[in-house]
Amino acid sequence: MARNLPPLYALRAFEAAARHSSFTRAADELSITQSAVSRHIRTLEDHFGCRLFQRNGRNLQLSESARLLLPGVREGFTALERACSTLRSEDDILRMKAPSTLTMRWLLARLSRFRHLQAGNEVQLTSAWMDVDHVDFNHEPFDCAVLLGNGHFPQDWEATLLFPELLIPVGSPALIDDQPWAVEQLAAVELLHPTPDRRDWRAWLERMGLLEAISLKGGQAFDTLELGMIAAARGYGVAIGDLLMVAEDVAQLRLSLPWPTAVASGLSYYLVWPKTRPGGERLLRLSDFLQAEVKTMQMPAVQVLY
Repeated sequence: MARNLPPLYALRAFEAAARHSSFTRAADELSITQSAVSRHIRTLEDHFGCRLFQRNGRNLQLSESARLLLPGVREGFTALERACSTLRSEDDILRMKAPSTLTMRWLLARLSRFRHLQAGNEVQLTSAWMDVDHVDFNHEPFDCAVLLGNGHFPQDWEATLLFPELLIPVGSPALIDDQPWAVEQLAAVELLHPTPDRRDWRAWLERMGLLEAISLKGGQAFDTLELGMIAAARGYGVAIGDLLMVAEDVAQLRLSLPWPTAVASGLSYYLVWPKTRPGGERLLRLSDFLQAEVKTMQMPAVQVLY
């Protein structure tokens, strides 16, 4: 039976634009141009004979017609993804999403070793910048992800704890010649912030009882933990790092610890995957391998405050 359906690519562009409230972010997700997203939306509007989006200044808003359309489109793509996933059950490739700094500082080397030791189990890693770590297994093409979170995940997910986030100041060995620093030394140096909201330094200073003594104003702010640690290694100031992710750099004298006290942020890194996703045995092997890698790491001798 012939069905009068609009093109699938146009519906995908509509769903992404509606979810992001942005043609630009939808284009980034779909790896197409913003103008292509606009053309796909116009195709749908011509097909249905109505407007789907309205602009209010810089804000993109769904029309009433679009609000009626969106739930069914989302359910349809979810059903398609589930149907297609059954054909990947014999696929030896695990598709993983992970934060960019964790990827560069720790995960990439471990996955390379996993592939070498576990022949036939390929892991295809996508590194992504995420202000708040997130994965949508219904709409993103991943079998698993490593996320920083509080452990409260959906009930239909499996979650394996890898390691807690332990915040600690880091700097260049050339800058830090005597350790540990006094409060006055830390107050005099430029603080490097791995997030624009300065939350990591704030959490460490508050737990240490130094929030009143050391100002969070000024200093350079970056988009990622990685950029902050690179700037610190080059002597531009002192950044906040994660203890496990700086362990190898500290051991090889690329970074130093001016104040050898780490503070638990309350968040941890987890390997997560949907319980219904094919490849459960391979995911359990990957989980066991990553946990074992954490246990064998040589960590700097510091005090940890939980």
